[in-house]
Amino acid sequence: MSVNLRVTLIQADLAWQAPMTNRRLLAAHFRGLAGHTDLIVLPEMFTTGFTMDAAGLAETMDGETVHWMREEAAAWGCAITGSLIVRDGGKHYNRLLFVKPDGSIDHYDKRHLFRLASEQKHFAAGAHRKLIEYKGWRLCPQVCYDLRFPVWSRNRGDYDALVFVANWPARRRVAWSALLKARAIENLCYSVGVNRVGKDGNGATYAGDSAVYDFLGQSLGGEHGGDFVETVVLDREALDTYRREFPAHLDADAFELGAGSA
Repeated sequence: MSVNLRVTLIQADLAWQAPMTNRRLLAAHFRGLAGHTDLIVLPEMFTTGFTMDAAGLAETMDGETVHWMREEAAAWGCAITGSLIVRDGGKHYNRLLFVKPDGSIDHYDKRHLFRLASEQKHFAAGAHRKLIEYKGWRLCPQVCYDLRFPVWSRNRGDYDALVFVANWPARRRVAWSALLKARAIENLCYSVGVNRVGKDGNGATYAGDSAVYDFLGQSLGGEHGGDFVETVVLDREALDTYRREFPAHLDADAFELGAGSA
C-alpha cells in the first residue's frame, strides 16, 4: 500500500546567534502538530542564523540542541530536520540532523561551502552524499548552496524527495525558486525547500519563499514570506505513476563523481 508523507515547513525569523531563543521560538511553532505531520523541516543553522563564528557557537552531538531535537521529535511523534553548527573530531561542520521519534539520528554535512561568505575558512566540507530511509520514503538531504550543484544532488534512482534547508538571501530569491523547481523536474522527485525570513546580524535580508514542488515542477505549498507553518502531503502513488508513465531516468547518462565524492 502506498503511504503518503506529510511534511511541515517552518519558516521563521531567526534570532542572531541565540540558540536558546531560537529553540524556544521554534518549539512554539510545533504546537498542534502531533498526529498531523510525519516530518518537520527547519531552516539552515536554525539555532544561530548563518554565522561564521563556528568556534564560538559550535555544539557537539551530545549538546543541548541535539537533546532538544530528540525530545521534540518524541513529543510530537515525527521526525525533525534542520542544520546547525557541530564540532566533531576537531572540525566544525554545517551539519543537517535528521532526528526520528525513536531518538535515532542521521546526519549530512554540507558539501558546498559558500565562498562569498568565506564559509570554507570556518567549516569543513562534507565528503558524502546522504540518503535517509523514513516511513517508506527515500530522502536526500542537502544544505542551501548545494542547490546550485545538480551533479551532487542528481537522482541515481535512489531517492524520492530532495530536502533543502537554507538561509538564502532575498536578493537571490529568483534563483532559489527556479532551482528548487528544476531539481524536482530533472530528478523526477519532490523537492522540499525551507528558508528563513527577517534580517541577520550581518545585515542580510531573507524573503523566505519556502516551498514544495512535485515532479512536474508544480507548487504544492509555501512560496510566501513571513513566519508560517504549513503541512504539505507528498503523494506516493502519484510519484510512482508518473515515473512509470514518463521513465526519463532510464535514458540518463551514467557517470561517477571524482575522488572525495560519494
